[in-house]
Amino acid sequence: MKGKTIYFRLLAAFALVLADENKGLAFQAPERPNVILIITDDQGYGDLGIHGNPHVQTPVLDKLGRESLRLTNFYVSPVCAPTRSSLMTGRYSLRTGVRDTYNGGAIMATEEVTLAEMLQSTGYRTGIFGKWHLGDNYPSRPGDQGFEESLIHLSGGMGQPGDFTTYFQGDRSYFDPVLWYNGEQKAFQGYCSDIFTTEALTFIEKKAAEPFFLYLSFNAPHTPLQVPDKYYERYKDLDPSAGFDEDGRPFPEMSERDKEAARKVYAMVSNIDDNVGRVLNKLEELDIAENTVVIFMTDNGPQQARYVGGMRGRKGSVFRGGVRVPFFLRLPDRLEGNRDISTSLAHIDVLPTLADLCGASLPTDRKIDGKSFVPLLQGRDAVGFDERSLFFYWTRRYPELYTNVALQKGKYKLVGNTDFDAEVGEFDLFDLKEDPYELNSIVEANKPVARALKSEMDAMIADLTQSPHLNQAQRVIIGSEQENPVYLNRNDAGGERGIWTQEEVFGMWKVKTLEGRYNIRFKFIKPLETKGKMVLETNSVIIQEQIEAVPTDEITLENVYLPEMEVDLIPHYVTEGRSIFPLWMELEKISDP
Repeated sequence: MKGKTIYFRLLAAFALVLADENKGLAFQAPERPNVILIITDDQGYGDLGIHGNPHVQTPVLDKLGRESLRLTNFYVSPVCAPTRSSLMTGRYSLRTGVRDTYNGGAIMATEEVTLAEMLQSTGYRTGIFGKWHLGDNYPSRPGDQGFEESLIHLSGGMGQPGDFTTYFQGDRSYFDPVLWYNGEQKAFQGYCSDIFTTEALTFIEKKAAEPFFLYLSFNAPHTPLQVPDKYYERYKDLDPSAGFDEDGRPFPEMSERDKEAARKVYAMVSNIDDNVGRVLNKLEELDIAENTVVIFMTDNGPQQARYVGGMRGRKGSVFRGGVRVPFFLRLPDRLEGNRDISTSLAHIDVLPTLADLCGASLPTDRKIDGKSFVPLLQGRDAVGFDERSLFFYWTRRYPELYTNVALQKGKYKLVGNTDFDAEVGEFDLFDLKEDPYELNSIVEANKPVARALKSEMDAMIADLTQSPHLNQAQRVIIGSEQENPVYLNRNDAGGERGIWTQEEVFGMWKVKTLEGRYNIRFKFIKPLETKGKMVLETNSVIIQEQIEAVPTDEITLENVYLPEMEVDLIPHYVTEGRSIFPLWMELEKISDP
């Protein structure tokens, strides 16, 4: 049992029993709307027609935007896993243990109370389809964090080395994939975004008589940029750098590679647009559109250089091009649509807002960084938003003082891209009201303002970097009934910085093993051509075996005894002066000791 609260588990079970007995009558009152949260991956603010892009064809999303409450100053983290952890918890990502997109830093602490768990405890059915990216093993998978139905890929993206069921498909990794349905591998036919949507529609049909929470989390248009030909044909002759009247706003210089990437991204976005249309049509068909919250957003700015509404920066940057994204919210039966809300809001605000709309209770045993913006949605004044600060950072592994870090408060934004001991004059200060494109630093003329913001930034960094979940390793549990066998993938491997597809790299996995005997299998990126020794370091015991049968890309050690322990598992194949790290390792418990 998780340490987060037995109360939530018992309340969820009780609510679901009531829902089954009453076929939703107990919870289908108007104050309990369905919730559909749609998020896309690496789609920037400028990748929508409604935001001034004349090239991308997004008629469904543009119409949804016109019908919705549009949060025109909505912010996220510069990269995906931190955004997703904040979205799920209402907390800054460092509090949740999420500090990176890989390197073992994208595993959210199991003690976190997620949006799915919060709504499930109030009687909602819950499902995720698409990208999770907050832990691929027990106890951090979607099914361990409140989703009763899940269909996901592994790691940060399909075709990445962490998603080993699609990695070897190369330039076809988005087509006919092996995905993970409720924790088990399952083969599908078709294009990934179409598959996730089709399965989400089935979920909606099954749960339409009860309140449900659907998290439709597209991995597109993230790289690798793969899309069905019929969508690419729309854009193959396009010059995505032409046709913009920027009226003094900066426009990124686009190489030929950037232009080709933009064509593929726009094609992938058009496919998403069609799939969002399928979801909206299903709500109409089932006559539940009026009582369904539909949210559309993206997780960060674009990865490649292209139109981003004139803003500075893109994915990975704390400038607005990296962190300002679309956010549309529609709830026809109680919120007047087609309105802009210009208040600065963020991913941390989504969970408390949905708690407010759905009549759910926020956790009271932890700090929730976000605030409900329901008063803004209802056209009322919201106290406290203009006075609060929003914190942004992005560097690999852990925050670096003061690299790519920002604090925004009211109209001012302080940005650090300097040394750990820099004076305040080495930071940049922007007046976003006068300079929304962050082109002219005013720090020299406004040092008192900058000092006050830096003091607040320092306090925020000190607070977040001392978070227990950040400083205590999030360990995968090996040998449990909940997951056996366990596959440890490269996305969750720690060790050297930037472990990806290297062969000779130091890597390890932080795990907790349960006592027993195991078969342990190692998979390598390329076949091992020379004889050597397979080594697995486990605390004070090193397990090793001489390997004579080569070439091979798999090695299995059978009937290995492992005690109960918290350990860094360090596997490597030693041959002719080389030490080769596996792509993944599988541990299957075959018996108790």
